[in-house]
Amino acid sequence: MPPDAKRDATLEAAAAMTTDDLTVFIVDDDDAIRDSLQILLECAGFRAESFSTPFAFLESGAPSRSGCLLVDIRMPQMSGLDVQERLARDGHGIPVVVMTGHGDVPLAVRAMKAGAVDFVEKPFEEEALLAAVRSALARAVDIRKADAALPTASPEQPAAPPAVSAPPEVLARLSALTPRELDVLRWLVAGKSNKIIAFELSISPRTVEIHRARVMEKMQADSLPTLVRMAIAAGVVPGGG
Repeated sequence: MPPDAKRDATLEAAAAMTTDDLTVFIVDDDDAIRDSLQILLECAGFRAESFSTPFAFLESGAPSRSGCLLVDIRMPQMSGLDVQERLARDGHGIPVVVMTGHGDVPLAVRAMKAGAVDFVEKPFEEEALLAAVRSALARAVDIRKADAALPTASPEQPAAPPAVSAPPEVLARLSALTPRELDVLRWLVAGKSNKIIAFELSISPRTVEIHRARVMEKMQADSLPTLVRMAIAAGVVPGGG
């Protein structure tokens, strides 16, 4: 096939691609969680493949295929963050959703700053998980189309993760926070408890609770993960920075 015809065919195939053509790759060392995730995703109409270790995933052909990765952030030998960094280093643009446990907010922040699409907390809310997967697969489609349009991109220099930016309404909500509420938000993004935040800000834990409730209300966040996502997108610096 002539080069121009081959390129046109590639572009046409990419343009026709939908999320139905993609696969969700699950990496978790917990057999029960891995199996339940695969059943949930397949019942929701997704293609899903699971791997019990990061090495099994990385050594397969999966990273080069179109889809997204759903990976546990805490695993022995290699963490979800390590997997994410390895994929970026090897030039694989597969979108990543990290799964976190309670208290792993700082790790989730690191993952999202490194380009993760989203994070979901265990135990999962099914709709939140499925929404994160849909978002990741939509990005995978965009990546495939961009790759088809730019066939000369160098694999030795993988593209930087897309910049995260908050929509105007989130920035407007953020601007409505008082200086003290913004301080509390920064420490929440850092993953600190009310007690630690109280110590850092020299206020009582009860005062932190009040500020925290006001921050959640003003930001229209229904959960801490939702609040953290908005804060990261808006460029809020964790901690006292």
